[in-house]
Amino acid sequence: MQIEMVKGAGGVFVPVDDMTAGKLTKFKNGEVYPVEVKLVRNPQFHRKVFAFFQFCFKHWSGEKADLEFMDESAQFNTFRKNLTVLAGYKDITYTIDGRMRVEAKSLAYGNMEQPEFEECYSALINAAIKHIFGNTKDQNVINQLYSYF
Repeated sequence: MQIEMVKGAGGVFVPVDDMTAGKLTKFKNGEVYPVEVKLVRNPQFHRKVFAFFQFCFKHWSGEKADLEFMDESAQFNTFRKNLTVLAGYKDITYTIDGRMRVEAKSLAYGNMEQPEFEECYSALINAAIKHIFGNTKDQNVINQLYSYF
């Protein structure tokens, strides 16, 4: 069970709202329960990064990468992973037959702390400028791109 808590005075964690407090009624007072506490990333920043992915995706064409027959969601996920790899956030593994396999690092909340995520975003911008917007002359597109800096 995942329960959102707020740290109060004296280091005491309390439920974030009444609905969450209701979930705690089945636990007995005085008992010990293992709890995992995670720092979460800034959700607004996370949305900004994915809005940037969407912006870049709109200016990229699946036909350039032989993806035109995939549905838009699959194209977007492939595009997002490829841009992440181009930004240098990748894991390299090897297949059973010894071929190298490159996969994008996961940008999920639990897999990347906020400082690394901010560095990744900066690298994503640089990769997008180089690989997606490098030949763009449309000033409107350039102005929109600058709004993500």
